[in-house]
Amino acid sequence: MGRITSCELAEWQAADRSFTLLDVRRASARLADAAEIAGARWLEPESVFSWKDSVPRDRPVVLYCAHGHELSQGVAATLEAMGLDARYLIDGFAGWRDAGRPTRGL
Repeated sequence: MGRITSCELAEWQAADRSFTLLDVRRASARLADAAEIAGARWLEPESVFSWKDSVPRDRPVVLYCAHGHELSQGVAATLEAMGLDARYLIDGFAGWRDAGRPTRGL
């Protein structure tokens, strides 16, 4: 399964590269942060089998959770097993925010 750094993700955004960005934080963590990475679509991680077919297959998908650990890695592994180019954001939303990268309010 692939992974991506916050620097690489910022470069993809700046280059207007075609990819899907998914926020798979649990609802409570997302609401506690009250922010997200611009361009992200939030999907309930526990419902991956309900929404998996809605993820475009023609471009990479980048997933992030709160800290880039089990949640985003598990969902990325599930999507990768289904043939998608799935990557998780190293250090998750916390790493993105701590690196001073831009966020937007919910």
